[in-house]
Amino acid sequence: MKVPGYATTVLAVVLVFYLLIVGEALLLPLVIAIAIWYLINTLAAQFSRLRLGDRELPRAVTLSLSLLTFGGTLWGIGGFLGGRFNEVMRVIPTYQANLTVRLENLPFLDMAAYQERGLMPMITELIDLPAYATSLASSFAGILASGGLIAIYVLFLFLEQGKFDDKISALFGASGQEGDVRKIIDRVRNDIQKYISIKMFTSSLTGILSYLFMRAVDVDFAGVWGLLIFLLNFIPTVGSIVATVFPAMIALAQSDGYTLFLLVLAGIGALQVAIGNILEPRLMGSSFNLSPIVILLNLGLWGYIWGVPGMFLCVPFLIILTIILSHFPQTRAIAVILSSDGKLRVPADELIDDFEFKPNAAALLGRQGGDA
Repeated sequence: MKVPGYATTVLAVVLVFYLLIVGEALLLPLVIAIAIWYLINTLAAQFSRLRLGDRELPRAVTLSLSLLTFGGTLWGIGGFLGGRFNEVMRVIPTYQANLTVRLENLPFLDMAAYQERGLMPMITELIDLPAYATSLASSFAGILASGGLIAIYVLFLFLEQGKFDDKISALFGASGQEGDVRKIIDRVRNDIQKYISIKMFTSSLTGILSYLFMRAVDVDFAGVWGLLIFLLNFIPTVGSIVATVFPAMIALAQSDGYTLFLLVLAGIGALQVAIGNILEPRLMGSSFNLSPIVILLNLGLWGYIWGVPGMFLCVPFLIILTIILSHFPQTRAIAVILSSDGKLRVPADELIDDFEFKPNAAALLGRQGGDA
């Protein structure tokens, strides 16, 4: 009995997602390692633009500078959060109690509507600061627990990266599609680099300005919330909302009235709108052209599969998938659905009509013969 092509595709997709969920302990550290490896190489490429007189810096020097910068940044962030984590956890129960009292006293709440169950249990369930803090800490602790495996993956990626070009030539040279494959890889690299650069700039700007604003209005642990805002802005849409509401809830919990809460909510919200909805779209232009609803669905999907790390990685995954799908006539319709306006950047004359995976057997045999 012959299985229809679409049924085979559906089964393959289901199998892939099943393996992603089951193999999270092995695959997630690998994906994080690839992301770190890519970031270090991107930073090294930026250092290569520096000149020592009329000469470029050697590759070993730029890579060493990149490793030191990346490692120093992680060490600084870890030390900063580690030094304040215990302080935050000590005051979180007090914040929770204060927040419950503030919300119970809101004048527009109809207490009669909550007589049957009680308002306090409902507030505790919806806004459970200790649970949120513990969940966030456990996510980062899980990543740190896999630090050894991630470091091993990164090491082997650096050892192998000098041979990637030879492998592409050996795999696709015989079919004459090596140029097409390299074009896709270049486009993926350029788009991911642009996305990360813009998000790094806008998230840093949002985090710094939010920190200065919260410091000016005297919000407790302004540095911690500023760093958290910086990180959350890498999560599309939902991250910006949480990064606005959470500091406002902290302001409400630490103050006696509602003035500080409204001030922080308006100030952080204005920064998020100005940077996330005005500045960032202007910087990105139409480079990625991804549908907002597709981004939200993709966020939920990867959040379900890999939790918080999946939320950070969901947009790069979607960018890569859209680029690959847009290069093939058979999958171009899916890329159109994923796009925002249906206009793809890959023109019709760049489509790969008859892709064939055909290793360069002659090159492989020649290599083996030379080794013999």
